[in-house]
Amino acid sequence: MKDLAFHRHRRLRQSASIRSMVRETHLHTEDFIYPIFVIDGENIKNEVKSMPNVFQFSLDLLDEEIDEVVSLGIQSVIFFGIPNEKDEVGTFAYHDHGIVQKAIRQVKARHPELTVIADTCLCEFTDHGHCGVIEEGKVLNDPSLDLLAKTAVSQAKAGADIIAPSNMMDGFVAAIRHGLDEAGYYDVPIMSYAVKYSSAFYGPFRDAANSSPKFGDRKTYQMDPANRLEAIREAQSDIEEGADFLIVKPALSYLDIIREVKDFSGYPVVAYNVSGEYAMIKAASQNGWINEKETVLEKLVSMKRAGADIILTYFAKDVARWLKESK
Repeated sequence: MKDLAFHRHRRLRQSASIRSMVRETHLHTEDFIYPIFVIDGENIKNEVKSMPNVFQFSLDLLDEEIDEVVSLGIQSVIFFGIPNEKDEVGTFAYHDHGIVQKAIRQVKARHPELTVIADTCLCEFTDHGHCGVIEEGKVLNDPSLDLLAKTAVSQAKAGADIIAPSNMMDGFVAAIRHGLDEAGYYDVPIMSYAVKYSSAFYGPFRDAANSSPKFGDRKTYQMDPANRLEAIREAQSDIEEGADFLIVKPALSYLDIIREVKDFSGYPVVAYNVSGEYAMIKAASQNGWINEKETVLEKLVSMKRAGADIILTYFAKDVARWLKESK
């Protein structure tokens, strides 16, 4: 053995303190965006069956949830709205008194320092469940852009700090940037769902947001999971059109895409740790098959290591507690 030449990498793994000294990737509470579902009505706190510990909140019960988020040190939330009325053009997505607009005003009045992000889409507000205008069974791109721009402006007017369009219409960033600028909201950034795949991991979200399409699917406007180079083209288009952040959705099966988008763009990249990824871990941990805390932390570290600057995750409150406990 004395004649063997090899490196002793284990020297840097001998104790918890040494491992901590050389750790390359770290999670911080400020890395997280916490998603919240707000619903029209009163005294509503509906747990989403496929997403344990995730709820739909009516506005009269929202303050308690937001106070907890702030107390944990989480600095950003994103709102998804469930209206009590839907129509073919998603009117309450861009109505001044829509559920998202009311939630934004309420939260910004109570916690002005909290960064409030508005998901900008139509699917939760249309009676057909698609993200745009329908004609003869097809989702029309250009007419949808006008409604998306109106939605973004109404959200900015309500006080949203960031607009996050998730619809995947061609030109949606350009239309929204133009609409915001024309309305005087030059300083409101766009967190674009630049790379959004047509994924099987979205099922629980559609339960939470009541947004399943009533016919067909979204494969004509969301990306094919097999495509890598297309992700770069989509991100490039959004940068040219005025995006300030780039979201990759989903995250866990697309870590390679996160890395490529980060290396290519240099822009802030957001990994969306989606509902299906959340639900699988919850189900496995409830069955005693995995350690939830260790699995979640490993998963989120992998997203940071892949290049994500920010992580949008339903685990944000849990991880914030765990990080506090570890200090």
